[in-house]
Amino acid sequence: MDKWLYRASLAFVIVGLIVSIYMAIYKMTDNSLMCLGSGDCSVVIHSKYSEVNGYDVPVIGIFGFASILAMLLLERRVPFLRKNGTLMVFGMGLIGFLFVLWLIYVETMLIRAYCPFCITTQVSMILVFILAVIRLIRQP
Repeated sequence: MDKWLYRASLAFVIVGLIVSIYMAIYKMTDNSLMCLGSGDCSVVIHSKYSEVNGYDVPVIGIFGFASILAMLLLERRVPFLRKNGTLMVFGMGLIGFLFVLWLIYVETMLIRAYCPFCITTQVSMILVFILAVIRLIRQP
């Protein structure tokens, strides 16, 4: 296993998880002081697209990033995951990547507002997916 790819994956997952937690707190508390930059965070977080089937998008992000983090941390320790963990991280990354594509479409075409925190989590998930693809290709 390439340690650099593994560590980079961990770093981007942790960044995505932290920012998702931040955005979940912002959405739950509705504290406008937490919205930095352009102020579009408020537009995005209060849009009708900020929930999917009753679940807040930041909470979905927390669940997704936490799941990938758990998989990365366990793939060296659990025999089944030593063999299949890279493929499972790829699968979760693919689902996250497709969700991010939808979120980017919503922000750019429907809401026309750009939240720097949302963009940070989107970039993090895209990079996690790219690293998962590379790890899968390089897997012996």
